[in-house]
Amino acid sequence: MSSKKIVKIGDVMIGGGNPIAIQSMTNVNPLDENVLINQIKALENEGCQIIRLAVPSMGAAEIFGRIKRKVEIPMVADIHFDYRLAIEAINQGADKIRINPGNIGSRENLEKVVNAAKNRQIPIRVGVNSGSLEKDIVMKRGCVDAEGLAESALRNLQLIEDMGYDNLVVSLKSSDVKMNYEAHKLVASMTEHPIHIGITEAGTVKSGKLKSAVGLGSLILAGVGDTMRVSLTADPIEEVRFAKDILYSIGLRKDRVNLVSCPTCGRTKINLEKLANDVEHALEKEGIHDPITVAVMGCVVNGPGEAKEADYGLAGGDGKGIIFSKGEVIKIVKEEDLLEELLSIIRRDRDLLK
Repeated sequence: MSSKKIVKIGDVMIGGGNPIAIQSMTNVNPLDENVLINQIKALENEGCQIIRLAVPSMGAAEIFGRIKRKVEIPMVADIHFDYRLAIEAINQGADKIRINPGNIGSRENLEKVVNAAKNRQIPIRVGVNSGSLEKDIVMKRGCVDAEGLAESALRNLQLIEDMGYDNLVVSLKSSDVKMNYEAHKLVASMTEHPIHIGITEAGTVKSGKLKSAVGLGSLILAGVGDTMRVSLTADPIEEVRFAKDILYSIGLRKDRVNLVSCPTCGRTKINLEKLANDVEHALEKEGIHDPITVAVMGCVVNGPGEAKEADYGLAGGDGKGIIFSKGEVIKIVKEEDLLEELLSIIRRDRDLLK
């Protein structure tokens, strides 16, 4: 589920079968060192593995360097327009730089950036965006589309490869989910470089999560993606949390309980919505993050059968309920005791495994 080529970003290995790494980006003042450090550490604690910082000035590049010496997480310098900022960020210890070769200036200036990265053997992320596609590609195709986006990405990769450097990561982003998917599939079939995936300008927490779930989930299921960012107009903590949710839902993370619950029907004789939420909250409160499946079902008759693969489950109605495991009933209890009995059995089994 990754590109063939392996790239090292700080101490994080991507591509070549390595797990997909979660990335986010700071959104505070790039000149406020203390605020930046606090945000970076909060993101790292949440599970961010690579952090990108905007470097819009020489002052920001100097701050970048000071922060680099105080944090452990790999840091990526995000550069636009001024090749000198890229070189300074590299000199300040960047673990990777992100540039769009099309807006960095002349070929001579780009080559200076490439040589600086080559000297430190750090990767360059070649980033292209549907909103800034080269004019000649747009004119040739008559519009902005997946093929044009892929062409731009491959062209810019080739440009740097021709300069004798192939320690590269590629990203190509659109806010159009379908275009984004098709462009990535094209590029993935034509390069072995690791691919950073994301839906650019995805939107607010509500709309952005929906686009990202579909856009990133479909790419990952298709075997495309080595690093990922959920781009939201929100606290970047939300980006990291939802990236983990996507990876968990696909089965690439096993660090939490898989809660399943039925959608209810006319046979339901229990407040299943409340019960399912209570189970979810109780498992979180108990600190149970084992890779187990817990089922909350609304029908005593069909529940164990429909959820027979669950490690633990409960079903209830008409004032009583059952606790089951792997489809087998292990206890009959009063409806009001279902939650506590379920937790008690899970606690007992966890203690036995210690």
